[in-house]
Amino acid sequence: MNNLNEIIHDFVAEGFQRGWKHIDASQIAADQTLEADVVIAGSGAGGGNAAEILAQAGLNVIIVEEGPLQTSRDFHMKEDEAYSKLYQESASRYTKDRGIKIFQGRMVGGGTGINWTTSFRTPASTLNFWTKEMGVKGFSEDEMRPWFEWVEKRYNIRSWIVAPNANNNALEKGCAKQGISWGKIRRNVMGCLNLGYCGTGCPVNAKQSTLVTTIPGALKGGATLISKARAETFELKNDKIEVMTCRSMTPLGNAPAKHSINIKARHYVLAAGGIGSPAILMRSENKILNPYGLVGKRTFLHPVNVSGAIMPYPVNGEYGAPQTSYSNHYIETRLDNKKSGFSLECPPLQPMLVATNLEGHGKVHAEIMRQRPFLQVLIALQRDGFHPESIGGSVYLKTDGTPGLDYKVSGYVWKGIRDAFLVMAEIQFAAGAKAVSPVHRDATLYYSLNKVKKAIETLPMEILKARLFSAHVMGGCSMGEDTTKSVVNSKGRHHEVENLSVFDGSVFPTSIAANPMESIFATTAKFATELAKNLVS
Repeated sequence: MNNLNEIIHDFVAEGFQRGWKHIDASQIAADQTLEADVVIAGSGAGGGNAAEILAQAGLNVIIVEEGPLQTSRDFHMKEDEAYSKLYQESASRYTKDRGIKIFQGRMVGGGTGINWTTSFRTPASTLNFWTKEMGVKGFSEDEMRPWFEWVEKRYNIRSWIVAPNANNNALEKGCAKQGISWGKIRRNVMGCLNLGYCGTGCPVNAKQSTLVTTIPGALKGGATLISKARAETFELKNDKIEVMTCRSMTPLGNAPAKHSINIKARHYVLAAGGIGSPAILMRSENKILNPYGLVGKRTFLHPVNVSGAIMPYPVNGEYGAPQTSYSNHYIETRLDNKKSGFSLECPPLQPMLVATNLEGHGKVHAEIMRQRPFLQVLIALQRDGFHPESIGGSVYLKTDGTPGLDYKVSGYVWKGIRDAFLVMAEIQFAAGAKAVSPVHRDATLYYSLNKVKKAIETLPMEILKARLFSAHVMGGCSMGEDTTKSVVNSKGRHHEVENLSVFDGSVFPTSIAANPMESIFATTAKFATELAKNLVS
């Protein structure tokens, strides 16, 4: 791996060596005060994207990121390094009841630096729901099309023409045999070597994350990056923000240090994600920021349940592009909301990821790990937020001021989870599985479709029994035109505070019902372009 790092041109590191403006807040020796036209809290799909647009418009931009600055030479395809350095809470963030594990990035580049490159436009059904049911304006399919086209060009989102790995091929094969529609996933990559370790940071700069695209674009335009600094609070005067206070982090980046950075700006942009952005508003304790108690409410995940299968041939799912195949059959056929809809995908199967997230212990767990080379895994992403029972979760502040998420899975979604277990088992056996095991505390390996179906019909769909995960956090600062039902308007501007915007997935009124990265890119490109026009006019 070190040899590969030496061969690849690390142009991002070289940019900083040539003088791109960067402050490592863990190294500052005293409190600081800075000024800018715009300060952005967060550097992922929202913040990194907006930073380039605003900087290229001639505005003085500061990007504040809680996580570390690491570039391709720091990515060694080692799980033990990556999870502790690049993920929120060392990849151990959970909902309040410990029932859903949440994977979120905490690095320069945010989630775009450690995600699996899956790129979907916001489904037309979701855009229509926001327009008709949530009062959002300017988000019709026709109105969003040029923004998606712009994003796909900027981030090189294209069809992936390389043959799928065996893990994804099983999904294709099983769907085809079951008569279920499936498709190929588009990816934001350029020069991808098909290594398969996207979740540990791309060592060859193939993944077109904000780390290697729009953040360098912003820095070339004169922006300043501050890493290892947590945006803490806003101070307001006369209904306008006067300063954003940030706290330096320790060199390891996992705890606040003693120094503060106060940033004064003409405009402030929150792009810290569906948990981080609401938390900053809540910590600020100013009623004008949250007059109707909506901040942090209707926060949505795609609750994900998992099904493992033992195949009669080696799968080696840690290698090859992690997600290249999908099926939306059970979303497209369930838009009437009579049943909960879900999409089907495959995750990567790195050893530590498998060992720490599959069910079982003792001999059962040891047997699954022994057969790991033959393990095939499907995941189902539940479409949440479109049914009256699906109200999402709430962001809250812990005693130390850090945020958490309280997320109660509705009975409606639990029914979808049971359905998904059944569907995934059918697909896996159709693809040739010798045995299938729903990832559930009360389940085991089942060696026939009939036996696993009978088991799934009786397994209790309860938190901490069915193992649930999510890498997608949306909502919490919902957009809309009704000031009593939304936090920001349909341009991402705060309803009450003139110089505050929210440019991330927290503005989505529901879940996306697809992996949200491209939706965040397109939405924030739309927002940032409008803001730039306003600020430079």
